[in-house]
Amino acid sequence: MKLATLRNGERDGALIVVRRDNERYALATKFASSLQAALDNWDVVAPSLQALSAALESGEVVGEPLDISWLDAPLPRAYEWVDRSAYLNHVRLVRKARNAEPPATLETDPLVYQGGSGVLLGPTDPIELPEDGVGLDFEAELVAVLGDTPRGVSAGEAQPYVRLLMLCNDVTLRDLIPGELAKGFGFFQSKPATAFSPFAVTPDELGPAFADGRLHMSMVTRLNGEVVGDVETGPEMHFSFYDLLAHITRTRAFTAGTLLGSGTISNSDEARGISCLSERRMREIIAQGAPQTTYLQQGDRVQIDVHDGQGNNVFGTIDQTVAAA
Repeated sequence: MKLATLRNGERDGALIVVRRDNERYALATKFASSLQAALDNWDVVAPSLQALSAALESGEVVGEPLDISWLDAPLPRAYEWVDRSAYLNHVRLVRKARNAEPPATLETDPLVYQGGSGVLLGPTDPIELPEDGVGLDFEAELVAVLGDTPRGVSAGEAQPYVRLLMLCNDVTLRDLIPGELAKGFGFFQSKPATAFSPFAVTPDELGPAFADGRLHMSMVTRLNGEVVGDVETGPEMHFSFYDLLAHITRTRAFTAGTLLGSGTISNSDEARGISCLSERRMREIIAQGAPQTTYLQQGDRVQIDVHDGQGNNVFGTIDQTVAAA
């Protein structure tokens, strides 16, 4: 099934079920007021949501016409936002451009950081440019939404804890990163609010395309209407969502509604394009000695989506324009 959050003036919005073609929706607040409320009581609520979804698909429930601009992020705020680099090609490119070796544990120990989760952006909210010279960049990623997850879950035990999947644009201020990392204490100012796809879908909605904790589809990123990336999400995801979940639960448990990101989708085949401008700049540095590509400017438009084999826009489109803060 496909779930979303309708803006209604309340902080957490109203939970809705969306038809597979993204054209109509049915209000689901009689089962749970918000998506977080549904996640908090998933085993009880999910069967009712599934039944409503089936009725909407069959036409038994007609629903209402849907405009994506009415939607907030599926979770407008979340308890935690944990992101890492599961696509090692991205890490290797960045390190090669800096003439630095990748970490010795690159293939065995995922890189992880914790982002801000109190303010999350809807799919059509603007990307704010706080000031010039910050290196504003997009990052197209996959995200798993977790249920209540205990400490010490192995990769083999992780599947039941992945409740939903969605997309995100993990906005980054690249030129602020070096100064922050030089302090030895990680990202903060360089990671502003993240935007999410209109819809969060249950893994069963994806069929065989979601296997072994990986989504096997293509993610398309457009910049000002031009396709800059058409990347495969499955084959080069070195750490699956199940591997990542096992890693983060080594020392602590996580509550329902925790967001777990894949990191920037990256393919070694340059013909597939990019999921962030930084990667194009890194390739330019490696080939030419200096970057030629500029970062995002006011008025630029970024669109990110994933279509299945039948052409269905599975998660809906993240469609944002850069605006002055």
